[in-house]
Amino acid sequence: MIQPIPPAPRPRNTAFTPLTDDWRQWIAENRLRECTPESMVVTMAGAGLDPEECRQAIARMESDPAFRAARRMQQVQRKLESVTLNLQKLWESSPFYGRIEKRTSPSRDEFIERYVLGCRPVVLTDVARDWPAMQRWSPADLKQRFGHLTVEIQDERNADPKYEENKLQHRRVVPLAPFVDRVMAGGPTNDYYMTANNEALRRPEFAPLLADIGSLPPACDRSQLAARSSFWFGPAGTLTPLHHDTIMLFHTQVVGRKRWRLISPLETPRLYNYNNVFSPIDIDRPDLGRYPLFGQVTVLDVTVEPGETIFLPLAWWHQVTSLDVSLSFSYTNLDGPNTFSYQNAEITNW
Repeated sequence: MIQPIPPAPRPRNTAFTPLTDDWRQWIAENRLRECTPESMVVTMAGAGLDPEECRQAIARMESDPAFRAARRMQQVQRKLESVTLNLQKLWESSPFYGRIEKRTSPSRDEFIERYVLGCRPVVLTDVARDWPAMQRWSPADLKQRFGHLTVEIQDERNADPKYEENKLQHRRVVPLAPFVDRVMAGGPTNDYYMTANNEALRRPEFAPLLADIGSLPPACDRSQLAARSSFWFGPAGTLTPLHHDTIMLFHTQVVGRKRWRLISPLETPRLYNYNNVFSPIDIDRPDLGRYPLFGQVTVLDVTVEPGETIFLPLAWWHQVTSLDVSLSFSYTNLDGPNTFSYQNAEITNW
């Protein structure tokens, strides 16, 4: 996959665009991606560079000391990638790998061993059986009880392909009652969504929502619920793009259904994860010309129904679509270790 070319406007009084340091970096990056010199020359010549100068620059790159050092580090990286992908191959050898289990009342010990330490997603079908929220929550109830309050939403998402990465730019504080009306009247859309970032449950005015939560899954610390939970509300059609979280979490559907597509963290080398916790791949419309390794990825698929709770193990990739108007409750208050560190790349222009 050849990377996008760096900006390099053609000077007025020269026949060719100059070969700048940005272009030399581009050469190094694309050779590390094993792009052929011939394909690179075609791209560079198409941008106005001298083909012969390009061939010479590509040839010189192979003997550049910094590039040779990068090749050594690449060997180390590829060893780590081979370890994770071999482990993934082992996981996939299980006849049950391709199906996300739906379980009723696993014991705490089984839940910890099989799903937390075993790093396996699962849907728990009975967690919310005694939740007052299951009988009470609805858009109308939300409007009646809390409509006079303001909430934080994401807005104008459709105009930005990277709306989740740029979520702070889409932050809006709006009155809740008109937002409920907007959701109910607007039909399926991804343009606006009240997501986990709203922090409403940290405000005492929204404490009645927490009072509507009953029994919790195994291995949860009730005393941490208020501090480590989030409320979600939005129309059918909202899409949370492919990413991984940095902690483990539960996500309970109260109203509506959500479709979860999940990918093992061991497949990270195939997901082009260059910027923080995000992948540029849309599972619904993968561009295999640009992201060919995704063609080898195994995607798990499950629909979480009202009253069901999905457990997301550590670092599992997921893309989530609301199939209906949706009210959801997520929480990260496991009573064991749930703080982890990641060395995230921060490359935003690949």
